[in-house]
Formats: sequence, C-alpha cells, structure tokens
Amino acid sequence: MLCPVSHLADLRQQVPFDLALLPSQACLVGGAVRDALLGRRREYLDWDFVVPSGAIETASAIASQYRAGFVVLDKARQIARVVFAHGTVDFAQQEGKSLEQDLARRDFTVNAIAYNFQQNRLIDPMAGVGDLQRGELKMVAAVNLADDPLRLLRAYRQAAQLQFALEPATRIVLQQLAPRIKTVAAERVQAEFNYLLGSPRGSQWLLAAWQDGMLSYWFPHANLSSLNAVGCIDLAIAAIKNQLTLLERQQFFQALGKKGIAIAKLASLVCADVKTAEGELQRLKYSRHELRSVQAILQAYPQLSCLETSPTVRQLYFFFAELGKYLPHFVLYALAHCPHDYHSFIFELLAHYLNPGDRLAHPQPLITGKDLIDKLHIKPSPLIGQLLTEIHIAHIEGKISDEQEALMYAENLIDTN
Repeated sequence: MLCPVSHLADLRQQVPFDLALLPSQACLVGGAVRDALLGRRREYLDWDFVVPSGAIETASAIASQYRAGFVVLDKARQIARVVFAHGTVDFAQQEGKSLEQDLARRDFTVNAIAYNFQQNRLIDPMAGVGDLQRGELKMVAAVNLADDPLRLLRAYRQAAQLQFALEPATRIVLQQLAPRIKTVAAERVQAEFNYLLGSPRGSQWLLAAWQDGMLSYWFPHANLSSLNAVGCIDLAIAAIKNQLTLLERQQFFQALGKKGIAIAKLASLVCADVKTAEGELQRLKYSRHELRSVQAILQAYPQLSCLETSPTVRQLYFFFAELGKYLPHFVLYALAHCPHDYHSFIFELLAHYLNPGDRLAHPQPLITGKDLIDKLHIKPSPLIGQLLTEIHIAHIEGKISDEQEALMYAENLIDTN
C-alpha cells in the first residue's frame, strides 16, 4: 500500500533549494511525484515543476541564488532548467487555464499527479493514486497518446520500469494507434527500445509491444521466435553466471560492456541477413559500434554448425579473429538461438576467450611484419599478412615456438609457393 504522507515528507527533504523561492501555486509533477508515492528514491534528481506564470524567471532566480547552471529549453513555451550537482529541475509554464487542465494533457494517470510543497497537498484529478495502488498503467485520454505517438512505446517502457500491468482499455488503444509510431523521430524511438533491450524486465514488454504491432515498422523481420530469443538471452545470462567463477564473471561482463546485453537482443530483432540488418539499424540511428557488434554476431552465427563437430585449429583461429572483442556478445546470442546440445561447445569458446594466455583467442605474435621485411628482404605486400597468419596458426599448433623458427617457417612457405 502507498503511504503518501511519509513518502512526500521524504520528497520534501530532497528539495535542492529553499521552498520559499517557489511561487505559491508551483507544483511538482510527473515521475518525481509518482516515484515518491511508490517509495522509489532516486539518487539523481530529475524533477519537473509547473507554475502558472513566470517559469523562466523562477528558474533564473533559483539558479542565481545557488550559483547553479541555468538554460532556457523552450522560450516560446516558457521552459527552463536549473542544473544542480546532484540533479536537474525543470520549470514549465502551465498549459491551459488551470493545473487540472495541464494534468489532463499528460500520458498516463500515474504521471498526472501533482504535489504543492507550499500547501503540502496532492492534486490528483485523474485518480492516479488509485492506479498506483493497483499497479496499473492507465491512459489519461486516447487523444493524448495520439498527439505524441512516442507515448505509445513509452507505455511498455514504463510498465517494465514500474512492474505495472497495462490497463486493458489502454492496451486496446495502443494497438489501434500502433501505426503512428512510424511518425516519431528515430532517435526518440531508439531511446525507448534501448531501455527495453537493456532491462531483464523489458523482454516481456518487448514481446507485448510486438504483439500489439508496435515493432512492425522499425523491426519488420521480428517474429515470435526472435522475441522468444530475446527472453532466452536473460536465461543465458543466468546460465553464464552459474557456469563461471567469480573472476571469470567479472572478466565476461567487463568485456561485454554496458550495452552488450542490449546488443545481443538487438541482433535478435533485426533481419538475419547482415546487409538488411545494417539498413534497419541505420534507420534507427544506432552507432557505428552497435552496427559493427550486430554485424559480427550475424556473420559468425551461421559458422557455428560447422565448427561444433571437430573444428580445425585454422577454423577456430579465423573464427576468433573475425569476432574479436565481440565474442561475449556472440555467446549470449548463440546460447539463446542455437539448440541446447551446442551449449557445451559455446562455453568452450568462451573459456578460450576468458583465458588471456590462450593462443587461439589471443594469439601472441612471434615476429612482426617489419621483421619479415628486414630479415627476409621481402617487399611490403599482402604476402606479409598472409605469412603472419600462417605463422600464428603454426605457433598455435605447436609447430614453431620462437622467432628463429618463425622466420624459417616463413622462408619455407615462400619457397614452397
């Protein structure tokens, strides 16, 4: 159950400025009020105030008093931001003739609750507190979602964040309005997808979004199988944690990086054809790193069936060389997509990668291209790279062990050819 009094008292303690600087009708609105009522405390403040008039002047006065950062975000709509060390506070001019009219323009009832610090009063014209108590995400009005179609996708993200259910009538409207999502700027859409891809709770809501037609424009090749694979990546993470030692887990997740899980899931949603997938990701404005990561995964995956039975050293060498730093991303993707009897081999690949001394995954050069040029008097050409590759493979196979043997091996290769 919610306990508004105690939670709002906690909210008052977080105010980064003197409340006397606020106009008497100024109200905190949106996510900050919602989260306070739920007892969810944020380390970094992200607050929004609505004031009847003078929003920019109020923000400027507070910023000046505390020597905080100040920026006008939208002069026409009278929106300004004050930047404190531990958060940002935005001030916006009230839309409509009253606060209630302003709140009636918002997306979901749980985000349409206001709190007046001066009067110590909750304003809840949309009955959002009741929806918070029920754990239900309910629209304020269909027209509000239609006016800003990003709110359609935000419904699934907020349901995941809050661990709420979508109110049935709201979900029907989401399904009806789903085609409008294609009108939203790609960068804004990507941000919502990224949360769902990066959160374990997001997988079920990505599936719901796909079922409701919300993914068909941006991920036209996504299907039930690929959405199930997204969920299986969460299971793969649990399996990896169980299989690896503490040190290996640390190595794995450090190599995976903050976006690694999202990248593996992203590769599940796009077309398996690398060129087509590249177009889908470019349309969503994904970065070069994310593009390359997904490309590496999709290029490597078809090779798995050939490698799983008695792979040669040469095959494995090129496999690791092509994947490089994206091996951890590939492991997550492969564990989610391939038959279970492949899993032991995938963990063998991971064991090679997590061993910094492993010659297959991390070949240590015995000689350099310059050594070949200087000591064998070879002119710079593609032959240098070919010789270095063969030397690497011979070293892994145990045929050579030092620089002198590497040079002799290279000479024999030249003479043979």
